[in-house]
This record gives sequence, C-alpha cells and structure tokens, in this order.
Amino acid sequence: MRAHLGLVGDRFHARPAHRRASVTVFAVESLEAITRELALAAVPNPLLPRRNVVLRGFPVDTLAATRLAAGALFSLDCGDGPVRFQANRPASPCGWMDEVLAPGAHRALRGRGGVRCEPLDDGVLRVGPAILVVDPA
Repeated sequence: MRAHLGLVGDRFHARPAHRRASVTVFAVESLEAITRELALAAVPNPLLPRRNVVLRGFPVDTLAATRLAAGALFSLDCGDGPVRFQANRPASPCGWMDEVLAPGAHRALRGRGGVRCEPLDDGVLRVGPAILVVDPA
C-alpha cells in the first residue's frame, strides 16, 4: 500500500483520476444479504465484485461521505501496523455484477457496494484478521 497512490500492482495504482478512490473496501455481509434476497444457492466468492479489501463485522457503507458530511477516517491493522484511510464516496456497483454474481445483483447491491478510499499511509495489509479503528471525530 502506498500513501495517496493505492495498492501496488492494482489497476488504479498511482492513477491521478483515482487517487481519492484507489482502494475499495467492501463488507462480506452485503454478499450474504443478496444471497438471501436473490435466493442464491451459496454466497458468491467475495473476490468476484473486484473490491480490494473485504471485511466482516462492520457496516462498511456507513464510512462513505454524504452530501452533508465528509467520509470517515479509519485504519486497518493486520499486524504490521495501522494503515489509515480517508473514506470518500460509495463504490456504486455496475452492471457487471449481474454477470459475475447473479442476475439482479447490480440492483441488490445498490447502497451496499462498499466505499472508495484514499490510503493516507504506506503500509501492509494481509489476508486474515485485522483491527479496524474508526476515528471518532
């Protein structure tokens, strides 16, 4: 992870148009919800929506900016020290979700497609448990 640039190796890394939205954080609970709503046989693989960070146990979409307030500052620590993020805007799902997840997934994920963020620190994120801390300000 590189501050203000995104994930090294990601298609949006260091792209000027994407710096404030270079990392997308997503809640696996969104996939569980559409599994119920669309009566899917199994929860889709969390890698299919092409979000960079998938979390469990936190309402990720509440971090996004709204018309009235800036997005939240938060950090993730996978054991190598915290990496801070500025949440900026919702990650709106696209029509591709109907192809990769299931018919109707595009509409079902509206309002719960994750949040686009800017990393504020260099650091390391790993697969596995992490500590999420939201700045209370």
